[in-house]
Amino acid sequence: MNLPKYQQIAEVLREEIIKGTYAVGNVIPTEAKLQEQFDVSRHTIRQALSILINEGYLRSEKGSGTYVKNRLIESTNNNSTRKIGVITTYLSDYIFPDIIRGIEEVLRQNNYSLVLASTDNDIVQEEICLKRMLDEEVAGLIVEPTKSNLFNPNIAYYSKFKELGIPILFINAYYETLDLPYIAMDDRKAAQKATEFWLNQGITNIGLITKIDDLQGKLRMKGFIKAFEEKGVSFSKEAIHTYTTETLDAALANIANQVINDETTTRTFVCYNDKVALKLQQLVESKSPILGSKLQLSSHDNSILSAVGGFSSVQHIKDELGRIAANKIIESIEKNKAIETEIFVGELVER
Repeated sequence: MNLPKYQQIAEVLREEIIKGTYAVGNVIPTEAKLQEQFDVSRHTIRQALSILINEGYLRSEKGSGTYVKNRLIESTNNNSTRKIGVITTYLSDYIFPDIIRGIEEVLRQNNYSLVLASTDNDIVQEEICLKRMLDEEVAGLIVEPTKSNLFNPNIAYYSKFKELGIPILFINAYYETLDLPYIAMDDRKAAQKATEFWLNQGITNIGLITKIDDLQGKLRMKGFIKAFEEKGVSFSKEAIHTYTTETLDAALANIANQVINDETTTRTFVCYNDKVALKLQQLVESKSPILGSKLQLSSHDNSILSAVGGFSSVQHIKDELGRIAANKIIESIEKNKAIETEIFVGELVER
C-alpha cells in the first residue's frame, strides 16, 4: 500500500539528514522551497516536517527556520518528551488542516510536540492509531471519533487511556457509550437554521442529504425535522436522503439523476456539509447546466467550498476549535483539571 504523500516526503528528508545532506545545526530549505521541490501543498510539507520534529530529527524556531538536531545529544539531555496525540478522520482536505493548524499552534507555544494520525473514518485504522498513541506514550489525546453513530469495538482502548490517567478530548462528535468530554458544533441547531433559511422564504419542498454513520448526521436530521415541526409544516418521506462513508458517491449520483430526470423532485436541499453540497452541484451542472443553476443549497461548515459554490452554510470555528481543544488538554495535563464539554452555535452565512 502506498504511503500518504507527507509520509513519503518525511522518508526522503529523513534519509537526506542521515546521509548528511542537511548537516546538524544547519537550517533546512524553507517550506515554500520544499513545497516547490515536491509539488505539494504547504500543509503536506508541514505534516512531513511534524513527523521529523516528533522523531527528533528537526527542531523549529519561530521566525528563524527549521534546523537539523543532534538526536543523540538532545535525546540524552531531554528524556521526557511531551507529546499530545491527535487523531482525526481525515488530514489533508476540507476543514481538517485548519483544525490541526489551531492545535499545532497552541502545542508549539507550550513546548509540546504533536503526534498526528488519521483513520480515514475506518474503525480498523482507528485501532491502529490508538495503539500507536499508546506506544508513543502520549500525555494527552485529542480525537475526532470514527463512525461515531455506530457501535465502536475500540472503546476498550479509550478505557485504557483513562486507566493510565491520560486525558482524552473528543472534537466534532463523541461516542455516546463513553462518558468523555467533547467540543463540537450544536449540530441540531445548525441544521435547523439551514432548514429554516428556506422555510422562512416560503419554500417547503426541501430535501435533506445526511450521513448516517457519523453522529453529526443523526443530529442534523433531528434539526431538519425540528425546523418543520416548529413551522407546523410537514415533509414527505422522500425528503430525507442518507448515505455512509462508503456510499456517498452512489447516493449523490442517484439524487442528481432524480433532479435531472424527475420534475417532481425538489431542487432545494440541506446538505450534510459543504463537500457534499458542492459535489451535488457539480454533478448536476455537468449533466444539465440549466438545472444546476436552479439548485438551491444550504449546508454546514462555511468552508472555502461554500464560497466556491455560492451557497449558504453554517459557520464552523475550525482553527479556533483546534486552539480550544489544545488549551483544554494542556490544562488537564498540567493542572490535573477535569475537561468540560463545550458546544458552540454557528451562525448561517447567507449567500
